[in-house]
Amino acid sequence: MLRAEKLTMTYPGGRTVLAGVDLELDQGRTLAVVGPSGCGKTTLLYMLCGLAAPSAGRVTLDGAPVAAPTPDIAIILQDYGLLPWKTVLDNAALGLTVQGVPRAEREARARAVLAEMGLAGRERDHPARLSGGEQQRVAIARAFTARPKLLLMDEPFSSLDFITREKLQQALLDSWRQRGTPFVLVTHSVEEAVFLGADIAVMGGRPARLARLVPNPGFGEPGHRDAPGFHATARAVRAALAEV
Repeated sequence: MLRAEKLTMTYPGGRTVLAGVDLELDQGRTLAVVGPSGCGKTTLLYMLCGLAAPSAGRVTLDGAPVAAPTPDIAIILQDYGLLPWKTVLDNAALGLTVQGVPRAEREARARAVLAEMGLAGRERDHPARLSGGEQQRVAIARAFTARPKLLLMDEPFSSLDFITREKLQQALLDSWRQRGTPFVLVTHSVEEAVFLGADIAVMGGRPARLARLVPNPGFGEPGHRDAPGFHATARAVRAALAEV
């Protein structure tokens, strides 16, 4: 599936922010990435989807190099990325519009995913009429409507209140169960990482490297958030973060 080998990013002027990062993500798996602010987590996502070219190393998806943005990889950013002048339906179908999918098909696909996200009946609204949580649901719907092979997310729930955040975490997990689309999630929340990551990659150092990969054996099981194993994995992640 996804392979990142010896990824290094050095900016003009000689500052290296990432050095020798290796990652693997198999079909149907999920990976949460945590680490101190400024350690290059977002830069890593940009390299994984082809928005940034690594100074060294390479990224492949199903064995093919990822050297530029591709419809096979969808990315959700912190600011939702919705177009304010377009309706919820048109925003959800945007990727299909760019791909040239006929209108009837793209609207049908977008309506189905919006309904799954709890937004049936809101298709003709504009983003300004939605709450932050609803806007993020539209962003998730847009990603899934395009049926990518891989989903990347950069702190997609960080600006939401606690209750809305947990509801959207559950909605994302439910969608993953249904589709099996592998995803990489960057987050500052250890609890979010343990809830949504089958494995948790801990990054740190200057330049940043992959310090530890923490397995999450209870991932995806009903009631995992309240299980002893959840808290044990969270403690393991915090211990790893304390060492970077």
